[in-house]
Amino acid sequence: MSKSKISPDLDTPTDLPQEGVDKISSAVNVVLADSFALYLKTKNFHWHVSGRHFRDYHLLLDEQAEQIFATTDDLAERIRKIGGATIRSIGQIAKLQTIEDNDEKFVPPREMLRELMNDNKKLVANMRKAHEIAGKYDDSATTSVLEVFIDQAERRTWFLFEASRQERGNEA
Repeated sequence: MSKSKISPDLDTPTDLPQEGVDKISSAVNVVLADSFALYLKTKNFHWHVSGRHFRDYHLLLDEQAEQIFATTDDLAERIRKIGGATIRSIGQIAKLQTIEDNDEKFVPPREMLRELMNDNKKLVANMRKAHEIAGKYDDSATTSVLEVFIDQAERRTWFLFEASRQERGNEA
């Protein structure tokens, strides 16, 4: 999605070099696609969780899904602010996402949490890659946005890890 593919009406001025805009936009679009994929997977598990910890997991996954969804607008607007083009469709998300869908009819709750934990770790890795690229072009605003979202995703990972641990002894 280079600037040559952007309508002149959407040609946002920036002091970043075109190469930087293209590389940063490309990397952040992967993060954006993964964020949408992770949001939907988290909502899927939220809707289909069952078992003795239903209420806790249901609320945890709903809270996490809301946080993930809240990142999408900031990510897309960051791409536009530097003059890049962002994703425009579910089809484009499917092409760019690195987080795998889960269409299983039933997933045990602990497996749900572990899968989401690993997906959040993958999202962090992709955010770090985008952060590195943005840093190479001195795009401090993009690096700052990504730093906040990395912290949030690491917190989600931690919560999912702790919630999915096997109980020991008489802990209930």
